[in-house]
Amino acid sequence: MVDPFSVTLVTGALSAATASMGSEMGKRFAESMGGFVHRVFGHETPAPRGAAERAALAAAIVARAGQEPERAEELAALLAAQPVPPLPGHRPPVLLPPATRFFTDRRKQLAALRQEATRPAAGRPRLVQLAGPELIGTTSLALHFGHREPERFPDGRLYVDLRSGRLGTAPDAATVLGYLLNHLGLPEDRLPAGEGDRTDLFRTLTADLRALVILDHATSAGQVRALISPAPGVLTVVTARRPLTGLDALTVEVGPLADKDAKRLLGELAGQEALAAGRARVPALLARYGGSPYAVRAGARYLTTALPLRPAVEGDPVRTAIDDLYQSLDAPLAAFYRALALHPWPAVDAAGAAPATGVTAEQAGEQLAELAELGLLEQVSARRYRYRPAARRHGAELAAATDSPAARKAAVAAMVEGYLRFAVRADFAALPKRWHVGPLFARLGPGRYADEGAAIAALGEELPNLVEAVFAAEEQGEYDTVCQLVEALWAWQLKVGRVRELLPALRAGVRAAARLQDLDRRMVGRMHTQLAFGLLEAELYEEAEEQLRAAAAAAQDVGHLLGQATAVESLGLLHLRRWRFAPALACFEEADQVLRRIGNGEGAKDVPRARALLQRHRGRALSGLGEFARAAELLADALEFFRAGLGTERYNAARTLGDLAEVRLLAGSRDQALALIEEADELLAQEGAEVHLSALDVLRRRARATRG
Repeated sequence: MVDPFSVTLVTGALSAATASMGSEMGKRFAESMGGFVHRVFGHETPAPRGAAERAALAAAIVARAGQEPERAEELAALLAAQPVPPLPGHRPPVLLPPATRFFTDRRKQLAALRQEATRPAAGRPRLVQLAGPELIGTTSLALHFGHREPERFPDGRLYVDLRSGRLGTAPDAATVLGYLLNHLGLPEDRLPAGEGDRTDLFRTLTADLRALVILDHATSAGQVRALISPAPGVLTVVTARRPLTGLDALTVEVGPLADKDAKRLLGELAGQEALAAGRARVPALLARYGGSPYAVRAGARYLTTALPLRPAVEGDPVRTAIDDLYQSLDAPLAAFYRALALHPWPAVDAAGAAPATGVTAEQAGEQLAELAELGLLEQVSARRYRYRPAARRHGAELAAATDSPAARKAAVAAMVEGYLRFAVRADFAALPKRWHVGPLFARLGPGRYADEGAAIAALGEELPNLVEAVFAAEEQGEYDTVCQLVEALWAWQLKVGRVRELLPALRAGVRAAARLQDLDRRMVGRMHTQLAFGLLEAELYEEAEEQLRAAAAAAQDVGHLLGQATAVESLGLLHLRRWRFAPALACFEEADQVLRRIGNGEGAKDVPRARALLQRHRGRALSGLGEFARAAELLADALEFFRAGLGTERYNAARTLGDLAEVRLLAGSRDQALALIEEADELLAQEGAEVHLSALDVLRRRARATRG
């Protein structure tokens, strides 16, 4: 029997289901919980969203279970099998980028950071905002502090750059929280979808930690508010170009270096002998670079040379320094610098950058390294580089003044085309059996990768640039390219998730599809469907439903029956996620009727398998409705189909066995359920499907906790 006062326990189970929805075990457990709730109350009950709804539903479940022993026993078995979130990793995360060499002064600011880190917490978060103009050294100061005092933060030193490649946008709080939670030991597939749940989990996991969190390049208080831990042992440092209003933080202004400190920095960079030899030029350089650490570093090369100094940009030492560096470039490197600056690519490697000016990848690698050596680019990994924002603005302005509109458009288009060809081949290799719409899939075929996992890894490494390529193509009016790029993100979206990073690109795909003219019109439905799946994983259910209905209508308009059936089936899966079992069943039956109309037409070879999958989904919906006999019949039919093609259908046979095992268990046949579970386990082990084995283990534990 369940303790009728264990509302907290049941709330925790509902929370566990929500927090594990990214995993197969979480989805199975949540769907099983939905079926249980339907049987408890005898009517459709929406899946709870948010802590308040979960607590209210838990209280109602406990009250009913206390009156019905049979339901209490079933609930006890469910609770015994709920997914258990893993403990955070024991190795403290250290995510700080390298500190700046020859760090100078900032004694007052460092003292303020130490004071905030050690003050009595008194229920208020330890929070500092470092504010100062671009490239004045706020980031360097935060990193220097973090590297200098590791013993103060034994449980981790975390860093997030809140900039993004896309001008005017930045990663949302849910995305950043996901990144932080991952590095605190929570796997990707255990992340809750919603920002509120992620915030709660972040505060829970950091409650007893002594850690540093640096939030770099913030633009507003709203951007960082959900990322601030109230834990007494956590110090959060926010850097921004100006003090952020509405942030209850200790504000530390970071201004220009004093002349004596700028001179010391010059000496450290160029050497004391060079400083002495060039002392006649020192006053002019100090005046020219206005105490900006970046500008002083860039101008140190002028200390002992006869290079003429061009007129300074009044009041802008950073722009002056970048101008000086640009004048030192030879013509090919200057053209490369301008072309690469035309679009805000997040971080490019040699292969991605080469098309900008038509050089080889080897030449592009040399040019990237040279620009980074000068300080116009930052090297962010062994092979990747990105512009400093001020340098990118400078390069784009020079390109507008120097290069023709046609040349500028061609440079961006060449990079977009390179990313498109890469994405198509990697996506094809990562998910080779699905049907494609974009013409490049047939022309290029799959790329050469060791296996599907290697292709997925390649997509993940290039993902920020692929998303940015979508925006670049949209800005140039290349709507067919937008759609083909988005379609080539499907393998990543399906197998890995992280949909919040993709949602802006998926939305761009729908916008572009609405403006397609020459490309296959089936792409309209494809774009709506991909966006819908992204919205579904982000728990934006209402909008996901709108997109799926639009996908079905678009496919119907062009007579693409397979696409129409896919959209309607997906709508049914959305209803299952929301515990709407009757509407889900109706969708699956409608999709089956659409498939029957295909006959010998396009997609006919895919129909038998698609119908078997629909049989399985219909069985799941009927199970949720408590119609176990009909559910078992449909699931047995689907299982017969998948068993017949066992060489290629182990995965679906095992999934169907698990569904049938749950139906048998609910119908009172515990031993039959366990036998089916063991058969499914053997098939999944042959497939190496670890995530599904974990989901099956949830069902096994539940069966063992049920009285035979």
